[in-house]
Amino acid sequence: MSRTERLRRRRRVLVTGLVLVAGVGLGGTAIATADPEQSRVAQQAHAEPAAPGTPCSASVRACVDLETRQAWLVRDGRVADGPFPVTTGGEGKATPVGHSFRVYRKEADHRSGEYPGPDGRPARMPWSVFFADGGIAFHGGDLSRESAGCVKLRTRDARRFFETLQVGDKVQVVNGSVERRHRAEGRGHL
Repeated sequence: MSRTERLRRRRRVLVTGLVLVAGVGLGGTAIATADPEQSRVAQQAHAEPAAPGTPCSASVRACVDLETRQAWLVRDGRVADGPFPVTTGGEGKATPVGHSFRVYRKEADHRSGEYPGPDGRPARMPWSVFFADGGIAFHGGDLSRESAGCVKLRTRDARRFFETLQVGDKVQVVNGSVERRHRAEGRGHL
């Protein structure tokens, strides 16, 4: 390896390290913890009261329970609508658990270039509300088929989420029994 190549490699390693450090400093946690249920963000969420009838914090606008395969819309700390039946990610493409997702984009008629539909064409994802890295979104679809990580709703329910949620709204995706246990055990205190 030439001296120039070694310098370029060192520079790439240095830049990568700086990006990770900056991500942690500016964004909170840039690297997922081994157990998302024990992260500082999760502990803070467990310290908040739950929205009655859901496993999520009262401060969220949308809640998903992966265990019961249900979702809710929340307003002012109370269930505004739901529960809605959902389908989530299948084996190898699990829907990510998280306590501080935020809606970052909405598209009424999104088509996935990454995941083809049963006919081989880009999958239709009507009423998409994107909230997590990797293109994870709420969207309409066939509830009999697992998703590639998204939260699928019946099309009419996806439209309700699309019309209700705004960019910046907080979303939690949790395992309900774990959330209830942590709240009951008082694990929210830092």
